[in-house]
Amino acid sequence: MIEQLFGSKTRVKLLQLFYSNPNRSFYVREITRKIDEQINSVRRELSNLLAIGIITSDNNNNKLYYEVNQAFEYYSPLKQIFGGGVKKTKKATDTDEAEQELDLRSVGHIDLAVYTGQFTRDEATGIDLLIVGEINPNALQKYVDDLESKENKSIRYTSMSLSDFRYRQQIRDRFVTAVAQSKKQVLVDLHNLLAEVAESTEASEETKEETKEEKEA
Repeated sequence: MIEQLFGSKTRVKLLQLFYSNPNRSFYVREITRKIDEQINSVRRELSNLLAIGIITSDNNNNKLYYEVNQAFEYYSPLKQIFGGGVKKTKKATDTDEAEQELDLRSVGHIDLAVYTGQFTRDEATGIDLLIVGEINPNALQKYVDDLESKENKSIRYTSMSLSDFRYRQQIRDRFVTAVAQSKKQVLVDLHNLLAEVAESTEASEETKEETKEEKEA
């Protein structure tokens, strides 16, 4: 039914991929591998989605990357349909988000999980994956190994307990601040930790500005 409404199986798979992975960029062959469709069909549908404005593209290191356009007029309703609202089968051609959540549950109790770095082409943090919670180190290593195999790239990751993250947040740790301010895909954020970091950082900047103005007065 969805395929009939939206024109083609390839287009539906592309929409599922992009809307399930906001802030992530993909190049053509990576997309072809993830959705298991012919490259000519993928190129044609990418061109259609670009023309409509649903996705954007840019060139980096001689590769053309595509990403969902979150400023698109109908971004929110389309995300409701394709960002988890479509009933998915257990086939290997499904988008990766459900698989990632399933794997993450095996790692331990996760309070925060974020993709950044290579996944979003933002190197401000120096990592690709941050996981916060009660982590089983062996299970985490297996998750990273599987992710590296699936993504065909080496993954830089950091893990820490929730109390460690809270402490870093309290002292305005540069790394935690950089993660909150980076371009990222949030997989899990049970306590709105990133919003808290952003708010505390903003409050700190306002206090510094007020102190500076008082000294200058």
